[in-house]
Amino acid sequence: MSLAVRSLTPRRAAAPLALLAALTTALTTSAVALPATPASAATAASAALPFDMPSGSTLRASSSKRAFAHYVPSLPVSLDNRDAASDYYTRNLMDPAGEGGKHKAYGGWMRDRPATRAPRSGDWRLADMESEVRSARDAGLDGFILVIYSLPDTGSAQQWENANLLMKAASNVDSGFKIILQPDMTGGLKDRSAGSLAKYMAKLAAYSSAYRIDGKVVVSPFTAERKSVSWWKSFKSTMSSTYGKPVAFFPLFQNERTWRSTFDPISYGMANWGNRNPRGNDPVPTHADSPLGRIAAVHKLGQKWMQPISVQDSRPRAGIYDEAQNTTNLRNTWAIATKGNAQFVQYATWGDYPENSVMAPTVKHGKVFLDISAYYLTKWKTGKAPTIVRDTVYLTHRTQKAAARPSYPQTKLMTLRSGSNAARDTVEALTFLKAAGTVKIKVGTASYSCAVDAGVDTCTVPLSTGTVSASVVRSGTTVAAVTSPYKVVSTPYVQDLQYVAAGSRR
Repeated sequence: MSLAVRSLTPRRAAAPLALLAALTTALTTSAVALPATPASAATAASAALPFDMPSGSTLRASSSKRAFAHYVPSLPVSLDNRDAASDYYTRNLMDPAGEGGKHKAYGGWMRDRPATRAPRSGDWRLADMESEVRSARDAGLDGFILVIYSLPDTGSAQQWENANLLMKAASNVDSGFKIILQPDMTGGLKDRSAGSLAKYMAKLAAYSSAYRIDGKVVVSPFTAERKSVSWWKSFKSTMSSTYGKPVAFFPLFQNERTWRSTFDPISYGMANWGNRNPRGNDPVPTHADSPLGRIAAVHKLGQKWMQPISVQDSRPRAGIYDEAQNTTNLRNTWAIATKGNAQFVQYATWGDYPENSVMAPTVKHGKVFLDISAYYLTKWKTGKAPTIVRDTVYLTHRTQKAAARPSYPQTKLMTLRSGSNAARDTVEALTFLKAAGTVKIKVGTASYSCAVDAGVDTCTVPLSTGTVSASVVRSGTTVAAVTSPYKVVSTPYVQDLQYVAAGSRR
């Protein structure tokens, strides 16, 4: 038995179509079982977590801090209301030959998909969005940040309909769950007039679910710097004078250091899109260019700050990925939000599946990333780490080594993004324990052991082929155990560099 590397700081220590269909069908029931009411939601959520989750109303009332998740309306739970074994996701977006073969070069557009469900009757699109609202609310989120890619007069009618459905779903499920409007200025919207954008943002702002601060609807443009301050002043003026919808302007920048002073006079708060690797999300330094230093500079202007919370990022179509180091990047971004006293956080993302940055319930990581984040969200909001009352272990790993090559003839493979940590091949057991214990990890034929402390701790071991499992033993008794449903293979069907995950309580 080998001794593994244990740490909490960043120290070193997919399948063919037929298989995918079998996995999605098998996971249908458990993946989307959602509580029907807020009361039962709080009870069910706590039973699946290592701590007792405060109710949504308690979290909202106890803190001025607000948590949202970046919502992509083009990729809802289902695209066609068919059985998951043969729906559009499986046939066209997960399959390298899907959509007429246009994704062949990179082995398919997506590597993971939304948690599956049986076909619905009635207004299934609205019902799906209501289920997503419940899932987000039960994880402690205050709302979604709705990305608007195009307007209905020239763009996708279905995307605009989905945007409206999400506004309705939020108000139907929970009047306290709110939606921030986020026009994406990197695409066609950058060519629209301020008046044209205001016309359609005002339509969404008319919903009661639109998030407001002091009576002003919050608008947080993605890559706001694509338009000038004067252009945004015109937008704000039109929203207020023409449509009676004054705006609390909360721009999201790709690099707020360049733009924060320029946009300061017209803004309520600021955000950036952030990094997806521990090197870019180091929560320790405080110099001017560090994440904490950058937050401090925005706070010095008197602005609120929205911290991006992220798990990972791997983009087959773009041919790049970040090394997230299992859950290190996720935990680092939460540490930055907490230490930097961010007033808002944004999960980046809820459901951008082609970028594998998803925190929503999916086939390949279930609710693990939401469950882990619920602990840190509660700590961030209340100012106190929750008491752990149920021993829990979470496993994260890739299903291939970073250098492995696929059997499918991909002509475009992912390489590390510039600035990321070096690639590593590791399995991590993240433990939440009532008392100290020993975590035992098996990876194929290799066995490892770590002494882990009470509270939150990690054990990191080498990745190798085979089945991955972990158990926590205390005084000779196994108090938590999990086996990953995803085996590690030497030759994957397609290149898949996302971290999959499994937890001991679901």
